[in-house]
Order: sequence, then structure tokens, then C-alpha cells
Amino acid sequence: MKSKVIPALLLAGSVSLMVAACSKNDNAGDTNATVTDTATPAAMASAAPVGDHASQFLTDVIQTNNAEIKFGQAAQAQGSTQAVRDFGKMLVDDHTKANEQATKLASSMNVAVPSGVKPEDMSAFNMATSMSGAGFDKDFAADMVKGHQAAIAKFQQEADSSDPAPVTDFAKQTLPTLKKHLETAQSLQK
Repeated sequence: MKSKVIPALLLAGSVSLMVAACSKNDNAGDTNATVTDTATPAAMASAAPVGDHASQFLTDVIQTNNAEIKFGQAAQAQGSTQAVRDFGKMLVDDHTKANEQATKLASSMNVAVPSGVKPEDMSAFNMATSMSGAGFDKDFAADMVKGHQAAIAKFQQEADSSDPAPVTDFAKQTLPTLKKHLETAQSLQK
């Protein structure tokens, strides 16, 4: 697996790299889950008062969290070191919590809540899970560093935006967790 595949996937959906996918999501533990998105044109139209930028941010965050949970579960199962497996658990726990918050926020703002991951995230997940051992660990750590750097930039941009306060506050509250994940991923590269 090339280290560029997952970062591209995480960059595309990095908006929520650190916001968690809801553990109550039926697909969260299913590695064969289909790619789905419940955002219909009618549902997206009802989200228009929130603003396109804020709506897209929340949608991306939820989809990326769904992917991050799957990656965390894979790290727990396929990591060759305890540190990688522990980081996988951290990702699952933190992204689950953040996704619950993002889902509540999106619902309260009439933003359609997607139930799956982006196709590119699913492709990267499938590629990553074809590896194991030290190769998985090395690529996983490198990809998590790149993805979290991108996520921090996206969340900082959202935190500084003129979007509704609940959305910018969520971004601000999530940033410390993203930074903790970045530090942990960097420590795995040493």
C-alpha cells in the first residue's frame, strides 16, 4: 500500500478525522458495510438556511468519523505493536464521541446525517486492511500524521469562519483532540 492513498482519502474527508463516528451506527463494526449517504437533494435543500459551508463541514465530519472508526478498529485488529493497537482504540473512542456530537448538531440544524463513508475512504480502508504487521503499522502511522495535519487545518479554518456559532464552537472544541491524535501518530513514527 502506498502511503499516499490513505492521506488523500483522509484529506478529502479530513474535515472530521478526529470527530467520531457513532458507535451505535449499524455499520461501525461491519468491515463489509456498504457506502451509503442519506443526504437526499430534498434533505440538503432543507439544510440551506444553515449555509452551504457549515452543512458541508458537518456532512464531511460525520462521514470521515465513520471512516476513522473503521481505521481504528483495523489498527486494533491488525497492528503489530501495542502502541498501534492502543492508538486504534483512542481513535474509535474519540471519534465515536465526536461523531455523536456532530450528529446531534447536524440534526438540530436540519442537516442530513450520512450513515456511511465516502467511496474513496472505503477504497483506502480496503487497501489498508489488506496489510498486516509492521507494514500496516508504518503506513498507518504515516497516513494518520498526514490526515490529522489536514484535519487540524480544516477544523481551524472552520473555527475561524463566520458559520453559525454552534458549528464553529464544535470545531474549536474538537481541535485539542485532533492535536492529541497527531502527536500520538507522530510518536508511532519514531
